[in-house]
Amino acid sequence: MDVDEHAEELASALGVDKAEVKSDLENLLSYSVPIDEAKQSIRRKHGGDGGGDATPTTKDVADVTPEDGNVTVTVRVLSVGRRSIRYQGDEQVIREGEFADASGKISYTAWEDFGFEPGDSITVGNAGVREWDGRPELNIGQSSTVAVETTPVETPYEVGGDSDLVDLRSGDRGRNVEVRVLESEERVIDGRNGETTIRSGVVADESGRLPFTDWEARTELREGHDFRFEDVYVREFRGVPQVNLSEFTTVTPLAREVEVDDEAPRMAIAEAVGSGGLFDVELVGNVLEVRDGSGLIERCPECGRVLQNGQCRSHGDVEGEDDMRVKAIVDDGTGTVTAVLDRDLTEELYGGTMEEAMTAAREAMDKEVVADEIRERVVGREYRVRGNLSVDDYGANLEAGEFERAEDDPGARASALLTEVRS
Repeated sequence: MDVDEHAEELASALGVDKAEVKSDLENLLSYSVPIDEAKQSIRRKHGGDGGGDATPTTKDVADVTPEDGNVTVTVRVLSVGRRSIRYQGDEQVIREGEFADASGKISYTAWEDFGFEPGDSITVGNAGVREWDGRPELNIGQSSTVAVETTPVETPYEVGGDSDLVDLRSGDRGRNVEVRVLESEERVIDGRNGETTIRSGVVADESGRLPFTDWEARTELREGHDFRFEDVYVREFRGVPQVNLSEFTTVTPLAREVEVDDEAPRMAIAEAVGSGGLFDVELVGNVLEVRDGSGLIERCPECGRVLQNGQCRSHGDVEGEDDMRVKAIVDDGTGTVTAVLDRDLTEELYGGTMEEAMTAAREAMDKEVVADEIRERVVGREYRVRGNLSVDDYGANLEAGEFERAEDDPGARASALLTEVRS
């Protein structure tokens, strides 16, 4: 059902003008208010009872879909996080995390404090369902009910939200991590309330590394110190997961040292791409192709986009700035990824400076001679590439920080890969 149909249904039930209802509904949805909560708010505004559209269906978690209007589930609370959002112009604290039963787990957002904690077994009645990051999510609002169950709900999932960094995914809420701060800086950004001071950088644990942002700009988060963060949430930043600390996050110094590996975790390309995005990962594979748009390029001085025939798709006809890059297709037998190399790595691969490359292009009267030279050097050879992986509808891209010929034994790695595939 689209917005117009929801507005038609509400206007008919309340006996009010459809245009006004639709305007109110679109305004609420623009603030990411779930559709069921938005409809209830409009009912209350016009003197309705705020009730749901239909009797909720009792379902197992695995059977809940975004097409369900409202459902009743009996679950175990895995995690509870808190976050402050702006709703209808006001600050509101929401609770969010994960529920589970024997069939699976599901994320939730509670618009009121119902008092449940991790480990509780509860029955949630009349919970709305929406799609979030391609998956169903429960929305527990004013018309929902929460009852404590005396018999614990059996589930195979761990309670509490403790996670390794490598297991975090965009959309996770109420997570706890133990990390070492590797990089940390304070800066000022344009936030929703004007200029906002934040602290950002990189944290690491035994499993990997991730960028972080602390919206409270805690001064104790200094490089080389170890902490336990309780109640963080994860959002995508430049295609990879980012750990976010809010006003509700508890930061506790650790007595132990978190062991951090200087090496990035090495993964098969299919596994890495399947994760949806990774910060600091190492892949090894053969270069199948150097794509068009490699070698000498020009960028827009306003936004940095690569120009096509002197045109920027955002700023039109501009005076381009010279640059170099490589977009190499890397394949390891399990999948492919596009490795994107910046000017420094491209100069190393080319074996000369950008000025020397531009001289060669002028002498040949063809910019493509630079890309052709790079193709001659790398296509068909095996490389180790390390960087940040992002995955979207257009494919998988790895912004490379390192790109060099692989030195390990390909025969041994092929045997290991075959063993993994057969197991």
